Amino acid sequence: MDGTDTERYDTASTVLVVDDTAAGRYALAAVLRRAGHRVVAVACAHEALTEIDARLRAGTLPDLALVDVGLPDMSGFELCRRLKDHPATAALPVVHYSAASAEPGYRYRGLDVGGEAFLSLPAEPEEIQAVVRAAVRGARVRVGAETLARRLTLLSETIVAVQGARCLTELAGAAAEGTARLTGTPAAVFVLTDDGDLYHGVSRGPGLPLTRPRATGPSPDLSSHRAVTGLIRSFMNGHTGVRSAVVPAPLWPAGFFRPGASDDARLVLARTHHEKAPVCLAVPAGNGAPAADPQTESLVARLAQATALAAEPLLMYQVERHVALTLQHSFLPQPHRLPELPGVDVVVRYVPASRQTEIGGDFYAALSTGDGVLTAVGDVVGHSLDAATVMVELRHALRAYCVEESDPALLAGRLDRMLQRYHPDVTTTVCLALVDPASGRVKVANAGHIPPLIIGDDGTASYVKACGPLLGLGLPHPAPTETVLMPTDRLLMVTDGLIETRGTDLAVSMEQLRTAAADAPLGVDALCDTLLDCFGRDREDDIALLALRLG
Repeated sequence: MDGTDTERYDTASTVLVVDDTAAGRYALAAVLRRAGHRVVAVACAHEALTEIDARLRAGTLPDLALVDVGLPDMSGFELCRRLKDHPATAALPVVHYSAASAEPGYRYRGLDVGGEAFLSLPAEPEEIQAVVRAAVRGARVRVGAETLARRLTLLSETIVAVQGARCLTELAGAAAEGTARLTGTPAAVFVLTDDGDLYHGVSRGPGLPLTRPRATGPSPDLSSHRAVTGLIRSFMNGHTGVRSAVVPAPLWPAGFFRPGASDDARLVLARTHHEKAPVCLAVPAGNGAPAADPQTESLVARLAQATALAAEPLLMYQVERHVALTLQHSFLPQPHRLPELPGVDVVVRYVPASRQTEIGGDFYAALSTGDGVLTAVGDVVGHSLDAATVMVELRHALRAYCVEESDPALLAGRLDRMLQRYHPDVTTTVCLALVDPASGRVKVANAGHIPPLIIGDDGTASYVKACGPLLGLGLPHPAPTETVLMPTDRLLMVTDGLIETRGTDLAVSMEQLRTAAADAPLGVDALCDTLLDCFGRDREDDIALLALRLG
């Protein structure tokens, strides 16, 4: 910045002169106006407070108050104290002045109440102008530094929120809210995946709730997304890093920033690598929107880059989750595709975890053997694609082993050895039950899982006393527990995702399950649906249920 720019910066200011004498107001105003300042002159502290209040409502506070210490209604020091005590005017610089014969303590009293400087009059015009310039310059630097600190704090808070997002929609919403607060305008954020899916978040303005964008014309969401997708691809074609552009209103979908209105859009786009998904932050440009200053542009560019970095693991997780879901749907038979099992009625329910959580390794099986029907419910410890993959292996191994062996304890031992051999770092819980449809005899082997629950039609319910170590530990498994299933009984097997709640003891949750099962309507379908309705809402883990009764 050269000397000419500095002079303009220092003199282009509004000074409020508070003096109870007309001659004093006139003399100071003349000196200040010759230096290029705009002057507002008042005769007392009350008039000064009224003027400042009016300017505060209009958003045009003066740049400095030049206050006589000897005002008729209150001292200049008291006026300064009131201004400094009010958050809206605390940053207004105050320079006190008095005649040369003023008391010696006036100087430090002015500083004690928050004043920036003290002038003894009469003084040379150059001294008055220099003191005013220095006070205004210091206040602007101080306010600028405080504003930057606040905005950097806001940027940091937004980046933390973006990095903590559990899905792309949540990420876009957090970034949109942060962009709106940084710019003081409505904002929209988009993440474009390689498959052409467009995730977005929209904030109508700082402090307002996030909303879905609206647009005019038929199929507004579809047409708007196509337009935005085309613009992002056009601007980021072959580019990485951060880019910015202004899109005129005819090319930008109406309604994103203000319902039913057309606005130009200022885009800030970021992509970390060629193969990664681009991120676009959009705010209105022109049509009354505040002009972007270099500081704001820099902060928004940083936010765009941070959002692009945070989107990468979410995109990878999304792909992994899709593969895991595909495995589950491919290898877990759907309820309407269960095999015919003579002598028993079997129903299953499977509810994947919510989209915000990782896929687990829950599984179920209902298989016909030479000694009856073998049912199994299990859970591979962990939540990842690896857990889903091990789940598939366990289920296929069980199907293969039960061709020649049906004893649940022996099958548990074989599965245990298979895990130790091929997945030594993986553990699994599983419950196996072999049901003889003719006699109702049931053999249960339990490896660290919730034991089966037998529910009678008379409103009773009790857990089978079967326990044993997890699979994968190489520990011996006890002989199966034997019981008898009456024609009026139902056998229920579940994974812990149905009832496990963070902060609640599992024994408490199991008792709640037992009570709810005892009160459930008759029938295996009604039992499963009732329990899902009671316990299965907003769960963070997969849920598998298998219910059986003699046919």
